[in-house]
Amino acid sequence: MNSLAQEIAGFSTSRLRKQSTRVTTASGQVLLETRSGADYHSTPDTERQSADTCGFVQDFSLDLQVGIITPFLLLSSQDAAHDIDTLKKLKVTHVLNVAFGVENAFPELFTYKTVSMLDLPETDITAYFPECFEFITQARQQDGVVLVHCNAGVSRSASVVIGFLMSELKMSFDEAFSVAKTSRPQIQPNPGFLQQLKTYNPA
Repeated sequence: MNSLAQEIAGFSTSRLRKQSTRVTTASGQVLLETRSGADYHSTPDTERQSADTCGFVQDFSLDLQVGIITPFLLLSSQDAAHDIDTLKKLKVTHVLNVAFGVENAFPELFTYKTVSMLDLPETDITAYFPECFEFITQARQQDGVVLVHCNAGVSRSASVVIGFLMSELKMSFDEAFSVAKTSRPQIQPNPGFLQQLKTYNPA
């Protein structure tokens, strides 16, 4: 039978097996934390660094689903905005890009407007509405079809579309949100945008 001293020795840090843990910091840096006995080391994990960026898990699956809000107004992610077959099938003529850091894919084929905004609750999204709505209205007057997109087609572009329905088509927030949600079920404006839309009072 082992003595108490022998049992304690069995749990000594010098006898622990080497353990490694991957940690992604808020800035997106991937570290490999290694503990061997009483020693502890933290080093950059170059193997995973390129795959994990910005502190977010990347989704590499394509989202080509496009919400048809009205015959002239469409809502999508950047994936659909970069898919020429989707754009042609839906007869898109104008593209409103409200993403940040997303290039316009086919400037020679479509009329683009870029209004870069951040998907942060504290962003005053209503300050961007006038230039966005003007672009959509001009396209409509030219019998065009406008695709509004951000990165994921969930928050910024959805908020712009909901705001347009409220401002130009005189819908209430609930009506506009319902139209957008029915057309593209994955929409979910961030809490700050939702609050701004609920109190938005178009002139």
